[in-house]
Amino acid sequence: MTAEYAVQMRGITKRFPGVVANDNVSFEVKRGEIHALLGENGAGKSTLMNMLGGLYRPDQGEITINGEAVYFSSPRDAIKKGIGMVHQHFMLVPTQTVAENMVIGASTGFWLSPKKLYADIAAVSERYNLPIAPDAKIWQLSVGEQQRVEILKTLYLGAKILIMDEPTAVLTPQEVEKMFVTLREMTKNGHTIIFISHKLDEVLSIADRITVLQKGKVSANVAAKDVNKAELAKLMVGREVLFRIDKEAAKPKDDVLVLKNVSANNDRGLPALRSLSLNVRAGEIVGIAGVSGNGQHELAETLTGLRHVTDGVIEINNTGIQNQPPLAAIDQKVAHIPADRNGMGSAPTLSLSDNLIMKSYRAAPVRKGWRLLNAVARNTSEDLIKQYNVATPSIDVEARLLSGGNLQKLILAREISAEPTSIVAVTPTRGLDVGATEAVHQRLISERDRGAAVLLISEDLDELLSLSDRILVMYEGQIVGELPPDEDRIDEIGLLMAGGVQEAQA
Repeated sequence: MTAEYAVQMRGITKRFPGVVANDNVSFEVKRGEIHALLGENGAGKSTLMNMLGGLYRPDQGEITINGEAVYFSSPRDAIKKGIGMVHQHFMLVPTQTVAENMVIGASTGFWLSPKKLYADIAAVSERYNLPIAPDAKIWQLSVGEQQRVEILKTLYLGAKILIMDEPTAVLTPQEVEKMFVTLREMTKNGHTIIFISHKLDEVLSIADRITVLQKGKVSANVAAKDVNKAELAKLMVGREVLFRIDKEAAKPKDDVLVLKNVSANNDRGLPALRSLSLNVRAGEIVGIAGVSGNGQHELAETLTGLRHVTDGVIEINNTGIQNQPPLAAIDQKVAHIPADRNGMGSAPTLSLSDNLIMKSYRAAPVRKGWRLLNAVARNTSEDLIKQYNVATPSIDVEARLLSGGNLQKLILAREISAEPTSIVAVTPTRGLDVGATEAVHQRLISERDRGAAVLLISEDLDELLSLSDRILVMYEGQIVGELPPDEDRIDEIGLLMAGGVQEAQA
């Protein structure tokens, strides 16, 4: 163990009931480098980083920080050693403000000046180009905005070793470039960064070295300059992966989803949608591009009956559903894949079977009269688990115990198995590995080809370019441009996402 390394984890083993999450893992990060940690969902990345962050304790093995052996009994111990972790599933208190969440774990003394706290947060926010309102409650923020809070909190607490899980998910291409410049400057100034991402192009662009986990073990440790994207994907999942789905040209038919001059407020009572109009036809995928917090969250909720509109008309299958309960959208066979798969997409403490029948328990074959047919529900659930390749020992397992990728497959199984007429998919592959992403993309294309109208809301431009037949750009609650899914126009899309004006096309 030497001080050349900021982090050394040797022979780390962590077991859970029936599972060995990490099996004799050795992981080393040099001072001042950006080290990428890769692996498919369930490979053990989060468990390993949770031990480095003080949330878990290893059953075997040793951890050293800057050459000093450490034992963390809590995240506070890790913070004291300069380790900050931005979790994939946010560790925020929903009922508290951004500012209140920022100081959790900080040594603030007996008296904390709100004015100084807000000024300090503003300074960190401006320095790293991650704008956020310090007085906003966490529950009022979109998923992307909550991720910004996680990143800013880590920086505010003064971490020198940053564990960053999917840090670019909510940024435009231009902002990603700026963040990478910032990360490089941080490493020059003594920071060490562990970068976890499923965007392999970004990993190859920013990382110095790469460690790959597969089924709880280290399968590779390579310099970024010595591998390419296809080789990394194969190291992660053990097979060739398709990064772009081959699809036939769309053959759209009649309008299925229609919004006419729709306006709606966000949870803070401020305008989120401003006289927005769009349409999605049967047999096409319409992508919505935009930086998180520009109304995408509210757009999805108005379409699925989760948010009232202040003006305008929403029609699904020629039926007005604005300001109707969610059941109205369900009756029109709208499938909803939400951004928050834990808080909104599933009931974490219920079984997989209960989660799978949430939208079908009112009708045959699961229900007969007033009775719920448990045997039928179980058989249906087991069939869906197999069909969607959800890795689980039993349908009785609680949903919270699934990896991110398997939980997403579970949600897809529930939402798509009913053959919906329309699908509202919000960041459907956020945090998923390349293999799980490929499976989700293929499923959405299959649904399009079956005749479903798909509205794809995503901050991942590669995903939008790969899947969309048309791309609409949202900015401050309005559609500010429509473009074809053309890689040559990615800078124009990024400009529109940042509030620029669409160029006139000849």
